[in-house]
Amino acid sequence: MNSYSVKGFQQWRLYFVLLGMVLCVAAIAWKVSALHIVERDFLQRQGDARTIRTVPLVANRGLITDRNGEPLAVSTPVKSIWINPQEINEDFEAIATLAAELELNADVLANNIENNSSKEFLYVKRRLPPAEADRILERRINGVYGQQEYQRFYPQGEVAAHIVGFSNVDDIGQEGLELTYDEWLRGVPGRRQVIKDRRGHIIEELNTIQTAQPGKNLELSIDFRLQSLAYKELKEEFVTRRAKSASIVVLDVDTGEVLAMANQPSYNPHNKSNMTDFSVLRNRAITDMFEPGSTIKAFTIAAALESGVYTPDTVIETSPGWMMVGRDEVKDLFDYGTLTLSTVITKSSNIGSSKIALNIGPEPIRDVLERAGVGEVTGTGFPGERGGILPSPNRWSNIEIATLSYGYGLTTSALQLAHAYSVIADGGIKKPVSLVKLDQAAVDALPRERVLSQVITEQITEMLETVVDRKRGGSAVEARVPFYQVAGKTGTAHVVGEFGYEENLHNSLFVGLIPASDPKLVVVIIVNEPKGDEHYGGQVAAPVFSRVASGAMRILNIAPDDVPDNQSMELTSL
Repeated sequence: MNSYSVKGFQQWRLYFVLLGMVLCVAAIAWKVSALHIVERDFLQRQGDARTIRTVPLVANRGLITDRNGEPLAVSTPVKSIWINPQEINEDFEAIATLAAELELNADVLANNIENNSSKEFLYVKRRLPPAEADRILERRINGVYGQQEYQRFYPQGEVAAHIVGFSNVDDIGQEGLELTYDEWLRGVPGRRQVIKDRRGHIIEELNTIQTAQPGKNLELSIDFRLQSLAYKELKEEFVTRRAKSASIVVLDVDTGEVLAMANQPSYNPHNKSNMTDFSVLRNRAITDMFEPGSTIKAFTIAAALESGVYTPDTVIETSPGWMMVGRDEVKDLFDYGTLTLSTVITKSSNIGSSKIALNIGPEPIRDVLERAGVGEVTGTGFPGERGGILPSPNRWSNIEIATLSYGYGLTTSALQLAHAYSVIADGGIKKPVSLVKLDQAAVDALPRERVLSQVITEQITEMLETVVDRKRGGSAVEARVPFYQVAGKTGTAHVVGEFGYEENLHNSLFVGLIPASDPKLVVVIIVNEPKGDEHYGGQVAAPVFSRVASGAMRILNIAPDDVPDNQSMELTSL
């Protein structure tokens, strides 16, 4: 081949290479153009799908406070640690590191991860302080992530536990008003867009799609100053008497608001280990029914006065202190002899109330009780609230009529009993009960139903004042409050056992109105099965009323009654 041919071949080869290079550049340019123009939207979506994530924004639960703004339940920010088992599975070094950081057993954690290896989400430890969780997340352990949450905290602990209740680990109400108002308290979660790296860690926040809406706050009718006082005094009596249980309710006469409500035994809402005994969780003042005993006599007397057959001075013979009703015996503590209608209340005579009931019949008594709200729920909406039993047989036996008059054969709760007595305290007006604070507009709009005449309720209140009067031989002189007139009624009821009424087991009750001249509060105390020599309501429950009511008068700044000087001196020595 000559030199000319060789040179031509080399030039042709150069042109071929240059052409190939030009074609490659053109192809690349075309592809780049196609990616940026033709397939831009598709690729953008695919890229975003691999890096941009929508994550939830946690909404905090609403605050629960007492009527004065004292916090009873608050939510504090925490973080939970979770893992993707598919990422960390068989990475024993990472598992051991995570277990050490969280103070967990590495073998147990590894076994748990293995059992959930098909999942992509598994909680390891929840509700850690943010600083502690961040310290762990900063280790950048493969497959380990954090999630912001809120933890419920109850500043007043067991003092308000039965009213407030508690929420679970997922911040859902489980008991008490946390359950009743769960939807109100629970917020609406939001959403935000973030960019995550290949390990799932957020590297940039883009925007908020939907802002989280916090739950609404709930202001209770409870006055924590009264709540704390009532709880303290009830617990002291509960422990001293070695009782099975105890409850107290303080009700505002003017508004129907519950100012205090406590039970024993109570529980710490932060300690889940003591929640295996479900009986401890019950708000007994609302859920537990009992026979109210002689506290019902006030309504028996009201029915007697309504009948027109009796006046406060009507004479009733109770000697010799017992009477037979068919084959059954009704008896008093002592032979009280001749009593007036008023002193039937003063002495709490079972014979006196039985003779009244057998004379006027059971229906007038039952009608008064029903009108006062006995046998029906109070309408608080509290979970587990029951209406009790108000009997209405087709035919009443004489012993059923007699025992109805002094509080046997029917059941009620402490709150229901307080509600019924608020009718007497408010001049015969019945109003709803509320566990939520009412503003003035709500108070003005309350439905008010007259169920007893004002004259009769005033007469009943005067009779109830004699119960705490030492000079008149009242059965509850220990319920007196210095510088205030008190009206009240004791109750002592035998407890029903497996084979009937237990001779040596009692429920001790006291219901008090204060000040009796213009009642502002109704207080109900029940102590179930107190141990020891004393078991009467005037011995066990009445002293609790005295201490709670005395403190309540100071806390609420209610002016003292105009009592005689000699009575004031006597009262100050109590």
